[in-house]
Amino acid sequence: MNQSTSTVRPANIDDQKQWNTFVNHPLQTWEWGDFRKKMGIDVARLIVDEGKRVSQHWQMTFHSVPFTPFIIGYFPKGPMPDPIMINELKKIGKQKKAIFIQLEPNIVIGQKTMSNEQLISSHHPLFTKYTFVIDLTQSEEELMNNMHSKTRYNIRLAQKHGVVIKEDSSDLAFTAYLKLSEKTTERQGFYAHNKTYHETMWNSMKENGSAKLFTASYNNEIITAWILFCFNDMIYYPYGASSRNHREVMAPNLLLWEIVKWGKTHGYKKFDLWGAMGPDPDTHDPWYGFHRFKEGYHPELVEFVGSYDLVIHPLLYKLYCIGDTLRWNILNLKKII
Repeated sequence: MNQSTSTVRPANIDDQKQWNTFVNHPLQTWEWGDFRKKMGIDVARLIVDEGKRVSQHWQMTFHSVPFTPFIIGYFPKGPMPDPIMINELKKIGKQKKAIFIQLEPNIVIGQKTMSNEQLISSHHPLFTKYTFVIDLTQSEEELMNNMHSKTRYNIRLAQKHGVVIKEDSSDLAFTAYLKLSEKTTERQGFYAHNKTYHETMWNSMKENGSAKLFTASYNNEIITAWILFCFNDMIYYPYGASSRNHREVMAPNLLLWEIVKWGKTHGYKKFDLWGAMGPDPDTHDPWYGFHRFKEGYHPELVEFVGSYDLVIHPLLYKLYCIGDTLRWNILNLKKII
């Protein structure tokens, strides 16, 4: 990009119609930004004009640090940072009194190289560096043959038990999802979004059809429910919940397989399973079971360039890192106790 002929301006309401044609991830869509606004988050949208041509759209959020006048910026799943982006982010970071802005580019490692010396590895990455992606251009036979034998067995077991899979974005199905999500969070003891978050996200993202809800039922009871994002030629699996009841019928296995077939039917090329542990996972990690479940479908392990912090105020950043580390240590201790 030629820096001398490029200008950066705030987006306005007239840009909404074309916005999504310039971004490449659901978290950069206009609807996602509106959702964050409804949650009381400060959203900034910037457009890079290169001469008479619009070249990039950037969406980021700014979050208050509790009990301080300071802010943290977050720029998820955008393009690869370049000098123009870094300069503009520093400007807006200073305007917002941000300590730093965290960037997690939607760039697969090897496509481009992260080399900006003003970016450091993030103190606390939010997205995993890895994800699993299923190639939906394969035939159903190829997909099934490439699975782990245990995964194939579990799919057929769920079919034998009469598990019913539906695409169901009704209010009734979403209410079931909320109840399952609450129970899943309580059972597994991890930190998750609350009811208001899920309701606001769902109502924002389903408006243009980019969010879908799939359910798995057994004996007329919804026991698993997943929310998917559909954008460009990909589907994504960001949210899911399951009941502890009837685990023996292996409903999640059949649910994922039916979503794969649904995606193929609707012309999607890839299915991003929204996170993986990496090539050498710790089998004792609490997330290993979920990793292994996804791995059973023989997806490609994709590695992103990672998470980086653009530090605006170095001293405050050091203090923040110390405080954040202490906070997470205390929260993890509470989980043990």
